[in-house]
Amino acid sequence: MIKYPVYKPYLKGNEKKYVNECLDSTWISSKGKYVEQFEESFAKYINIKYAASVCNGTIALHLALITLGIGQGEEVIVPTFTYIASVNAITYTGATPVFVDSLPDTWQMDPDDVKKKITSKTKAIMPVHLYGHPCEMDKICKIAKENNLFIIEDAAESFGSKYKGKYTGTFGDIATFSFFGNKTITTGEGGMVVTDNKTLYDHAVHFRGQGLAKGKEYWHDVVGYNYRMTNICAAIGLAQLEQADEIIAKKRQIAKWYDEYLANLPIETSKENKNIFHSYWMYTILVKNVAIRERLREYLKEKGVETRPTFPPVHSMPMYYQENREFIYAENISSRGINLPSYPELERKDIEFICKFISNFFTNYN
Repeated sequence: MIKYPVYKPYLKGNEKKYVNECLDSTWISSKGKYVEQFEESFAKYINIKYAASVCNGTIALHLALITLGIGQGEEVIVPTFTYIASVNAITYTGATPVFVDSLPDTWQMDPDDVKKKITSKTKAIMPVHLYGHPCEMDKICKIAKENNLFIIEDAAESFGSKYKGKYTGTFGDIATFSFFGNKTITTGEGGMVVTDNKTLYDHAVHFRGQGLAKGKEYWHDVVGYNYRMTNICAAIGLAQLEQADEIIAKKRQIAKWYDEYLANLPIETSKENKNIFHSYWMYTILVKNVAIRERLREYLKEKGVETRPTFPPVHSMPMYYQENREFIYAENISSRGINLPSYPELERKDIEFICKFISNFFTNYN
């Protein structure tokens, strides 16, 4: 019996009220006031000019890529240590994902490896702010500028995180967010594409709505997609956004409690580096090796504590397998990582309880 799931959404605000308003109004699809309100409020929150809501985070990535015109014969540089959606979205366009290694301290995309992987076919860099910790955006932006490359930020896991006082998702040409049920704020399923560029925004909205031409009914001038968010999802998103500061504060407090109780154990954690504001989408630890990880996860499961492993490197999966390629840090981090429960309703006593099990495990492990 699981007492502590890895995550569950924090639905303590106006979610029911706004959804009921949608139902009463009968505006339940992609038309309705909440879509526009959510987009405008989201853009204002992260201090960017334009936001276009979509039906999920993977769709957001695909829409961002096609908005930039990326396609067949071109390459996009992406970390191998990421969730599969980052890479699949590149493949959907016909472009080729080019993998890079991770930094050993922050676990994020290695800018030096990015430099090494640039070719004449490279069109864009896709930094992924993994587990809520921002990438080294100064270095990545410099590389992109020097090589005339687009930046597509995958900020699916980093809503509310900041790099040098600026929100993730506001550094690149275009960026994406996910609002899946386990994200910091959720719409159940949903995503957002954001940009400061009006032309890119217009293109994204055009493709999102089946390529419908302006000023004409049922006249489509490009091959578009039905990627729109429903009014009901947007209503939930707006209610979540109203609680965003509270949710992030709770998650940061949970991370501090974990840091406190796990301080003297043989584990590594994702630290908040200088100039970083970490939203701690997940609280992640690294143990010595994969064998210890699997034993610890099984032990915690027996005690009612759900965990998740960190993402396996995408280059190791069948459809993206690359022989004789080494991504030393990505493979190392991936094999040792565990995500612990980090949902906002957890209290100090809960974290203390979970950490006692972890401490007991290491006391008795041999």
